[in-house]
Amino acid sequence: MPLKNVLKYDEEITDTISDHYAQIIGEVGEDVTRDGLLKTPVRAAKAMQFLTQGYEMSAENILRSAMFAEDYSEMVIVKDIEFYSLCEHHMLPFFGKAHVAYIPDGYIVGLSKIPRVIEVFARRLQVQERLTDQILQSIHATLQPLGVAVVIEARHMCMMMRGVQKQSSVTTTSAFTGAFKSERTRNEFLKLITSSLH
Repeated sequence: MPLKNVLKYDEEITDTISDHYAQIIGEVGEDVTRDGLLKTPVRAAKAMQFLTQGYEMSAENILRSAMFAEDYSEMVIVKDIEFYSLCEHHMLPFFGKAHVAYIPDGYIVGLSKIPRVIEVFARRLQVQERLTDQILQSIHATLQPLGVAVVIEARHMCMMMRGVQKQSSVTTTSAFTGAFKSERTRNEFLKLITSSLH
């Protein structure tokens, strides 16, 4: 679920980033003036701005825009949320699915806001461990629920395309607060995100 369908690009920033991409293309041995590469630096500059637009977003504001007082205190799960991010170590993509749950304590949030929170933090230079924790902490701090759980499963292009070059490996990270520290509640969450109910 994209944060924005149309991103307005600052011309000065685009020009600066584009110049750097043109230099990099030349340094690796390519001819930036050939037909196929003429517009590549500008395209890459705009792509980088799109992929890092999360720095301009506030997860807390997104959550607060759709908080509703509700007397409901059972687990709410949004699972299989696709995301795409950039590894801060090699600037290569990592991507996968996030599963998020919370137990309300007076407030619920519009379901579409959970994927938007993930996008806010995924659209930054990231590591999977920090991404997991940032999602958890923003929901916990804003909604102040009885507990929050986040599990992320991702494939990392820095492992698949370079380095160990292991194409089938999946990295899983998790974080829990409040009621999800209880083994019983945590196991219920893990069972529900791995089961098919539809």
